[in-house]
Amino acid sequence: MDEKIIELIRSQKDKGLMLMQQQYSGLMHYIVRGILQNKNDIEECISDISVKVWHSIESYSPEKGKFSTWLTVISRNTALNYLKRRHTKHDELKEETADTSSLEDDVLRRERAEELKCAISTLSFEEQHIFYRKYYYLQRTSQIAAELGMTERSVEGKLYRLRKKLQKKLGGDFR
Repeated sequence: MDEKIIELIRSQKDKGLMLMQQQYSGLMHYIVRGILQNKNDIEECISDISVKVWHSIESYSPEKGKFSTWLTVISRNTALNYLKRRHTKHDELKEETADTSSLEDDVLRRERAEELKCAISTLSFEEQHIFYRKYYYLQRTSQIAAELGMTERSVEGKLYRLRKKLQKKLGGDFR
């Protein structure tokens, strides 16, 4: 099914996007609802995701991962960018902060991200699942608890222990 969706989108057919919506609408809404609260914002963001997929389908490579994973990343990043745009009051401030980042900062940030990724990979599947839901998909603790059949206090306790475990693996304060 994914191959057909990709092929149709690459050949610039509307049917490809319609099939993608049918197949992955639930996934996209699930991710976006965890980040955005307003129903209109969510629907606008979902439309933006479709446009981004349409324009960037050539960058998708099955060797790098599944289509659903690629779509998940686009959905998350689009929702986060949408949230930032909604809450950024001054574009000038945004431009100033973008220029202050140096090449060294970028390299350090990537190295830290890679270290964190390696540390996360040592966690159990359940721990990784909770970690990503909270800190990657930005889901509320109440949502995680409800969907995993846990209490909020239990989820908060697990997250606390996960942070401590990662802090220990990464050698203290990690920002």
